Amino acid sequence: MSAIHNMPGHLIRRLNQISVAIFTERLAELGLDLTPVQFAVLSTLAESEGLGQAALAGAVAYDKVTIGGVLDRMEQKGLVARRVSPRDRRARELSLTDQGAALLAEARPAVTALQAEILAGLDTAERQTFLALLKKATEAGNALSRAPLKL
Repeated sequence: MSAIHNMPGHLIRRLNQISVAIFTERLAELGLDLTPVQFAVLSTLAESEGLGQAALAGAVAYDKVTIGGVLDRMEQKGLVARRVSPRDRRARELSLTDQGAALLAEARPAVTALQAEILAGLDTAERQTFLALLKKATEAGNALSRAPLKL
């Protein structure tokens, strides 16, 4: 076995690949066309309607330019809407459309269920410990990210 198989960066990348594969497969089985990032956008806008693009990017830890492309595609699909802010005519506020809210409601149970599948090799106590350590490590390195989480 190569030394990289004991390196956290490699293992985190592999677990991300596994996570995305499970997410994509489970949602495709339901006939849902949604990426993990799009799910994060829908979930965030459901909780905080009226965010601007920069605030949304910070809330989902995605860079502003890339989230713009994600939003363009989601707007074309009829999942999100942009409207001129009544407080600042130069700014755009984001909201879920009825179609976006319906897709989120349909996808959420499957996404919740697949979380256990991502960590299938761990028992309940190990999952709790792993998630606590993963959250701690992520928070400690947040400022080093190209797109730090901003709550």
